Formats: sequence, structure tokens, C-alpha cells
Amino acid sequence: MKKKVFVFFPDGVGLRNFAFTDFKSIGEQKGFDITYWNNTIFSLKENLGFNEVKIEDHSSHSLLSIYSRARKRAELNVSRDKFNDNVYLTYKFPFNFKGLKNSFKSLYVKWLVGLYSSEKGVVKLRQKINKLERSTSKYSYCKAQLEDHKPDLVFCTTQRATQSISALLAAKDLGIPTVAFVYSWDNVPKAMQVVETDYYFVWSDLMKSQVLQYYPFVKEEQVIVTGTPQFEPHYDKSLLQTREAFFKEYDLDINKKYICYSGDDETTSPLDQYYLEDLANAVRDLNTKGENLGIIYRKCPVDFTPRYDAIIEENKDIIEVLDPIWSQVGSQWNHVLPTKKDFKMLYNVCEHSEFVTNVCSSTVFDFVAHNKPCIYYNYEQPQLKKGIRDIGQNYKYVHFRSMPSNKAAVFCSDKKDLKGLVKKIIDGQLSNVDECLEWYKIVAGKTPTKASENIWKAIDNLF
Repeated sequence: MKKKVFVFFPDGVGLRNFAFTDFKSIGEQKGFDITYWNNTIFSLKENLGFNEVKIEDHSSHSLLSIYSRARKRAELNVSRDKFNDNVYLTYKFPFNFKGLKNSFKSLYVKWLVGLYSSEKGVVKLRQKINKLERSTSKYSYCKAQLEDHKPDLVFCTTQRATQSISALLAAKDLGIPTVAFVYSWDNVPKAMQVVETDYYFVWSDLMKSQVLQYYPFVKEEQVIVTGTPQFEPHYDKSLLQTREAFFKEYDLDINKKYICYSGDDETTSPLDQYYLEDLANAVRDLNTKGENLGIIYRKCPVDFTPRYDAIIEENKDIIEVLDPIWSQVGSQWNHVLPTKKDFKMLYNVCEHSEFVTNVCSSTVFDFVAHNKPCIYYNYEQPQLKKGIRDIGQNYKYVHFRSMPSNKAAVFCSDKKDLKGLVKKIIDGQLSNVDECLEWYKIVAGKTPTKASENIWKAIDNLF
């Protein structure tokens, strides 16, 4: 009899990895009965024809956000003390004291953090969160769904969503095995592990060691290295367009060499538009000296600010805007969801650009999968002032310590150097590709084309 697996989407971030790749078809080929347990507003049945069970109750305990914020801060305090490293404090967002309600919440969080900033304290906070969520109507609702459909296993597509806690608790309380996939390369050191499941699937040996390092209550046999489906589309040759076809579709100049500028969200890079301007100035100068370069600007899909508009307008002879093909299906940041068509666009942007530039983004790995270099901006803008977050702290984060050397990316540490670095890459005199491929292997694992298959093999081995 086929094993029934609930693939659980607590929010939309997992769609890219587990709905739009070949993940489902691979699982079905291996004989699994797959149902998508869907907590998002995106209908998998209507849009993709997938078998789904919709979660209509989205309630959570009124204190969940307070206790979750306290849990994260307490964990970061524990990491700071345990590893004698202040980098963990930079993962904290500032308290909000605007208005009486926000002030009360912030003071309550501070009080909880003061009480529970120890390993035992963090466990108590997690237990308290679980108790709160077991008292919600959503817990009872999800429990009833599980009793009705009787899955053999629940696979949660991200470990970071508080919306998943009550549903996974319901599964555990019914004795249904649970698995959480660690969603992003930087999540573990940032205290983003919201859920507790029977097993954790991770990208690499590095991520496995991090889970065990930061979460002593997790045993080694609970953490299984599978890789991530995130990069699998870059190896799907059916997505490849000829240069002529791609350039024609997006009205690009076939005679130009294009550099991709990959935009960041406002939190990570609040002055990101000025790096685009610097690149445009460098390109303009190089073009006066005989080059024929252009820029493909691909924005961060969840950035809705108009901050780039003036610079794009001023440089419209150089900058071509190719917005990600994502769908806005709600008002929140995680209601902006990828589409399958965007895989094809990103594949060909990587394939037909000379290289990518950005501030500390994981697009370095998207491009190195196509053997293309990356420039990371690592200088501050003159517009930086008090109250604006500097970008320099990004490269001090724990996940950047995974680089085998500082040659894993081309770091531009001074605005004056940018034009020269661009020229050297264009001329084939400078590349980070060889070292970056080593970094890619460290972060994403040794089999980036086999992640979906590895996940289903790992699930099969749990029965």
C-alpha cells in the first residue's frame, strides 16, 4: 500500500522548492501518495491541479508573537554567551516603542528574555509556546483533518513559520512522524528554527553540524543531509533559450554584453539603489572607452519600494528592467509567490549575463551554477547616516564564514575600484568561479541536482 505523505505549506516560501520543481513527480514515481496540506491562500488544486487539503483556520494564540520574539532573542543571547561572539546580537531587530500597545509588547518581551536567556530557559519558552498553540482552535482543526486523512508522515517545507507550530503539534500528538526542511542557508545561526519535529532535512554537512551546535536537544540521527531543491532548475536544460530568443523576448540589444544587478530587500541593503547607480556609472564610462555593456536589473521579488525608479529613469539607455515573474496573492511579504515561468527567466538571465552584482545575496550560487562570476559590494554609501543600517555587517554574519576564502566572491571594497573589476571580469582576467564552486558545495551539498530525489529516499527510509 502506498505511503501517504502530507507536504505541508505553512506559508508560501516553500512553493518554489516543492511545488514548482519536479519534487512531486519524483515522489510519485517512487510510489508515494502525495497530498499538499496547504495553509497558504494560493490554491494548489486550482493553479496546479495538485491534490490538496486546505487549512482554513489560521488562528494562533494572542501571545504567540510575544513568546516567539522572546524565544528568538533568548536563543541569540545563549549563542552569544556560548560562543563568546557578539555577531548574534546583530541578528536582533530593534524593539518598537511607538504607541502603548507596541511598548507593552516590547517590555513584555524584554522581561521574558531576562528570565529565559539560558539553554534551560529556551527549552521552557519552547514548551510554553507549544502549550499556547495546543490551546488554539487551529490545533483542534488540524488534528481533525489529520484524523480524517490519516497521513503516514507530515513533511513541513520550512522550519521558520510560526503558523506551522499548531499543525505539527497536532501531528506529533497523533503519533504521525514529522519532518521539517531547513529553508535557507542563513537560517540556523539566526535562531530561525521555530518548530520541533522528529527529523530535520538540511542542505549540507555544514548545516547539519550547525543544527546540532545550536540545538543540543536535537540528536544526530534526527538530522539528515539531503541538499535543497532550490538550485535544481539551473540544471534543467529544457529551460534554456538561445541568446537570440531570450534577447528578443525581453527586448534586449543582441550586440550588448549584459551585467545582472540583483536587487536586495530594504532591510538587508537600505541604500541598494546607489549601488545600481555606481554600476551604471561604471558601465557608462567603460562604454565611452569602446565597450558595449548594459545592465539587467532584477529586483528583489518582495521589494515594492520606488527607491530605484529615478536611477533607472536616468540610465534607461543602459538599464533594462526584468522583474521577477512572481504573483501578488495577498498583502503580506510572504503572499508574493514565485511562478514556474520565473524559473525559466532566472535560468536565462544567469546563462546570458556576463556576471551578477549585488549585496550579499545567495544569487551568487544561482550564477555560479552557470559558471558565472559575482561581485559583492562591500563599501558604504555617502548617504549612510544614523538610523540607516550599514551593509558591512552582512558579511560578518555566521553564514559568510562558510566561504573557503575571500576569493569565493569578487569583493568590491571601494567605489573607485568598481569599474576596474567590471573590466577585468569582462576581459576574462578575473573570476571567482572556481573558489565559489567550492563554497557552493559547502553550503548546498555535493549533489545539487539530486536534492528532491534525496528527500524522497530519506522519507522512504523513515518508514
